[in-house]
Amino acid sequence: MNKNKIDDLLNFLDLLYPDAQCELNYTKDYELLIATVLSAQCTDKRVNMVTKELWEKYDVFKLAKASKKEIEGIIRPVGNYTKKASYIISICQSLVENYKGVVPNNREYLESLNGVGRKTCNVVLANLYNVPAIAVDTHVNRVSKRLKLAFQNDDVLKVEQKLMKKIPQDRWNKFHHQMVLFGRYFCKAIKPNCQECKLIEYCSYKNKNLKDSK
Repeated sequence: MNKNKIDDLLNFLDLLYPDAQCELNYTKDYELLIATVLSAQCTDKRVNMVTKELWEKYDVFKLAKASKKEIEGIIRPVGNYTKKASYIISICQSLVENYKGVVPNNREYLESLNGVGRKTCNVVLANLYNVPAIAVDTHVNRVSKRLKLAFQNDDVLKVEQKLMKKIPQDRWNKFHHQMVLFGRYFCKAIKPNCQECKLIEYCSYKNKNLKDSK
């Protein structure tokens, strides 16, 4: 995409989602971190269902001492609940031991935690500390490749690097949220809304999708 195409993309995203925000429910820093870990291979809607009970019963200090089986029972609907329960307890133990339960603005530390990868770290740092970052989840990855911002065989790190080069840094955080919502509700994996898309001329999937939608 050249600058005009990038401008078209940003303008369309602003039109659709002018106030894009993270859809995970949280009120405390550790809640966002845990919710993002739980969101791997799971919808935000389902994560919000289980964290409602989790936040009511536990704070970061109680989670550090929680029974793994009890946590598993609460988070079972999110999938891969056995590993995720272990991650939650391990993360909270580390936060309590090293930062008195506070999630620090420290990428190296956060990425060292069990279950926390670069995407999760980007989400947390961007939302808690306004650190410029583009978290590449399944939606951002898919849309970026459809719009030829990245190649189909690029891994998520390569996609992130390409997006950071193409998108102005002061737009990274907002752009991430907008792309997530765009991929979740508009440019969906199945039956995307190609008929109403103002970016269709740039889309590598346009012919197939328009044909399939007729």
